[in-house]
Order: sequence, then structure tokens, then C-alpha cells
Amino acid sequence: MQEAIRLTTPLRKEDVEGLRIGDRVLLNGTVYTARDAAHKRLIQLIEAGDPIPFDLEGSVIYYVGPSPAKPGQAVGAAGPTTSYRMDAYAPTLMERGLRGMIGKGKRNDAVKDAMRSHKAVYFAAIGGAGALMAKSILSAEVIAYPELGPEAIRRLEVRDFPVIVANDTHGGDLYEEGAKAYAR
Repeated sequence: MQEAIRLTTPLRKEDVEGLRIGDRVLLNGTVYTARDAAHKRLIQLIEAGDPIPFDLEGSVIYYVGPSPAKPGQAVGAAGPTTSYRMDAYAPTLMERGLRGMIGKGKRNDAVKDAMRSHKAVYFAAIGGAGALMAKSILSAEVIAYPELGPEAIRRLEVRDFPVIVANDTHGGDLYEEGAKAYAR
């Protein structure tokens, strides 16, 4: 089995261009959390010409609403949410420098086209393993929209956060290739 690729955020175009579907990646550095309500607000700020709460250039957004932390932990369970709910917003964020997204499930064609055009990747996280994922999160700080509770935007510091490349900058789609392989 191929050894995991270690990447540190912010990601550069060169970092993601070398990735292929199926690559195992261990992310380190800063990752932001945002789900649908936060994405809608980010797009409203962009459309109004206002600044957003973090720098998109090279950033990675994890589609998660972590559960409350137990004593001594940064977050509680932090499993991925289904990504298609962010599909309407993702191309606009990639145009402005978003380099990676983490979630579960397939993405639509517009998102896959934007990944190729803007050099971004979609990472799949392990669904159903939120407690395991949380072990790679060293700290979590709400940076925007605290009224959204678990869906507030957080800045996470992660170490060896395990993900798999599901969509790459070359048009590869692990979900499609997996289905084809299974059909054989």
C-alpha cells in the first residue's frame, strides 16, 4: 500500500496538482469548518464585496459540525457531513483560492469542473468515525457565526488528519472509478 502523503496548509497549486484519486493524505496545519448555513453567509459577503472571516487562498474547508468537546479535547466527534449541500457555493469559493474541501459523498459536475479550472481537490473523510477524526484536531476556535452553534465557522489546527483524495485536479473521481471497478 502506498505511504500517505503529508501536506501542510495553506495548500499550493503544486501540492494539489500532484495528487491523484485514491491517494491517502495526512493534513497538517489550519483547516476551517463550514456547513451550508455558513457557506450561504460567506457567499452573501462575497457578493456584497465584503471581506470574509478568513483568507481563502490555499485554505481547506471541512464540512463538519463537531459535537461539544469533553474535558481535555479540542472538539467532540468530528465526522464529515454530506458534501452536495455545499455544491452551489463551492465554485465561487474555489475562484477565490479555496484549495481543498473535506466531506463525504459525490460532488456535482460544476464542482468537479471548478476543481480542474481552479486547481482544488476534494478529500473524503471517514464517515461514521467522528471520534477517530477528532483525535487529529489539536485545537478549535470559533471565528465566525457563533449563533450557528455546531455549524459556526471554526479554525481547527490539525495534525496528521487522515483523508483520501476523492476528486483531483485532473478530473479523476474516486466514486465513479470505484463503481466501475465493482461492476467488473
